[in-house]
Amino acid sequence: MAPQIAIIGGGPSGLTLARLLECNNIDYVVYERNISENSHPGQGGSLDIHGATGQEAPKRGGLSAEFEKLARRDATVAQVADKTGKQLVKFVGQAVKNVEGNFEGNVVTHFADGSKATGFRLVVGADGAWSKVRHLLTSAQPKYSGKSYIEGKISPANPFYPQVEARVGHGSMLAFGSRKHLAVQQMSDGSYRIYLGLTVSENAFALDNPNVDLVADNGALAREFFLSRPDYFSDWDDELKGIMANSEGGFRYWPLYHMAPNSLSWEHAPQVTLIGDAAHVSTPFVGEGVNCAMYDSLVLLEKILEFGTGDNVDRAIAEYEKDMFKRGRDLIERSMGSAELLFADDAPSGLVQIIQGSSE
Repeated sequence: MAPQIAIIGGGPSGLTLARLLECNNIDYVVYERNISENSHPGQGGSLDIHGATGQEAPKRGGLSAEFEKLARRDATVAQVADKTGKQLVKFVGQAVKNVEGNFEGNVVTHFADGSKATGFRLVVGADGAWSKVRHLLTSAQPKYSGKSYIEGKISPANPFYPQVEARVGHGSMLAFGSRKHLAVQQMSDGSYRIYLGLTVSENAFALDNPNVDLVADNGALAREFFLSRPDYFSDWDDELKGIMANSEGGFRYWPLYHMAPNSLSWEHAPQVTLIGDAAHVSTPFVGEGVNCAMYDSLVLLEKILEFGTGDNVDRAIAEYEKDMFKRGRDLIERSMGSAELLFADDAPSGLVQIIQGSSE
């Protein structure tokens, strides 16, 4: 007999929901394509897990003690600088191929190895921005935001590491100017992740563009490309350029997408829903994405406990989605607004004014 609930995707929202179901004796199965927890390079960055949203799910799941063991309380210091380097603010397994509905009204999950699974009371798409489940609910797809990151790294063995450590410490640093920014964040292994934030077209570094090889395969040429051109970082502070110049290897191109806010309004469909980025992928400019995703899991659990997984499971889905739509739209809209501040010609003046105003 199939478990009552299938969770497609083992990211933050999917695993949070799994833990909450486990604690309430509701049987489930998680389908996750990556066979190792280290399948993605560069894991280990810090996320700001908020007390009122993201931390509520671990509390309900009996994981508060484990959360405290792993929480990086020393990584909460962040700095804001302009492009001259002047510090302006410092404040302390199986891969799913596709999912479809059949003539009997059931949701069928097809896997890359040719197998399939069905018979679930509820299928939850927790499979991220390019969800294989979303099409059962809406034809909407993520749209390019106009912003992209170029991602690099400085490891503890790097000769330039002491300079970065002295400037950034255990937290993060953000420098802004001329519609670009540089973000540096210490990872859990002590290395530093570097992000070059750019306002570029969607295909600026796409596979059919020669720049993609420059970014991914030839780190030295990529650094020269970004540091020698006035439309990128040539006029930035020497210390900030030093961080970029001494990063290691090639860069990873990371275009940023978001759902249109008004796309979070689909008609309820039986036995299926979305949580996390599958529902409301957003740009990362308000630091709320993972909090909203984990809170999705908590709200969905509460509705399942209220209405059950039997004949009223669709009532649980509808009530959850009513709550999620509002929060998801708010997340996307606020992040779009923050992007305007962070990538403005006079950035970070708008951000600094907000921070200073909120502290008065």
